Amino acid sequence: MFVATLLANPARADLDRTAVESLRDAWGGGVAQWLSPGIAAEFMVNSIPENRWDVWAGLQGIGVDLVVQPVAGRRKKMLLADMDSTMIRQECIDELADMAGVGARVADITARAMNGELDFEGALIERVGLLKGLPESVIDRVLAERITFTPGGRELIATMKANGGHAALVSGGFTAFTRAVAAELGFDQNRANTLLAENGVLTGDVGRPILGREAKIAALEEISAALGIGHDEVMAVGDGANDLGMLKLAGAGVALHAKPSVAAQCDIRINHGDLTALLYIQGYAADEFIRP
Repeated sequence: MFVATLLANPARADLDRTAVESLRDAWGGGVAQWLSPGIAAEFMVNSIPENRWDVWAGLQGIGVDLVVQPVAGRRKKMLLADMDSTMIRQECIDELADMAGVGARVADITARAMNGELDFEGALIERVGLLKGLPESVIDRVLAERITFTPGGRELIATMKANGGHAALVSGGFTAFTRAVAAELGFDQNRANTLLAENGVLTGDVGRPILGREAKIAALEEISAALGIGHDEVMAVGDGANDLGMLKLAGAGVALHAKPSVAAQCDIRINHGDLTALLYIQGYAADEFIRP
């Protein structure tokens, strides 16, 4: 059996009952279950419909996400998450660069790297080089003044952990940010790159080895092995090209508000919902969410 989940942006809560039931009828599905009125509904189907992606494209036009996946094993035991533009709404290196007066130049490199147009490691080294001479104290200013969390992150982590899950934050960004974000949101562990500094000033370099696409795959393999679970029991979420490896390896790889070239390679694409979508697609109803 498979389950089809329809999701709207919680800020709008405009998922229409008629749209849900019309699709259910067209696909010969079971009774529609509402996980949250106006936000998330699901129904069972015997197989993945052949017109799945045509329907998905049509629903995009009205601001609705559609996910079709096997029912068995959809509740995962581990969350592996990217940080920048995933758990938080910003790209930390872009914010640092803006403070250094090179924001536009770095943001352009970031966008091309995340879309897979540039080598991640080379792009990171180039961008960090432009931060040379920036006071290390600027990191705390960025954290305090510029970083905002993606809605639903706290509920996602708290609910999965309350149900026996483990949460790991793995970023191609920097430990100075992942430590703070992981602590604030309740992650069990975090991995990232290290910005190098001397005498309170950034040197313009980053510690080696650089954590990129392959390191994220390694994190999934290492952490799941330590927990004694299979890759199929992992949900990974990210938005950039360096996330594709872990998204494809995980049992559920979620492209969240992802770059088009990334989303095109993933079966689970959340373009309108927030991070609570990752709970709905696991079958959690809103009244089951843990809200810290």
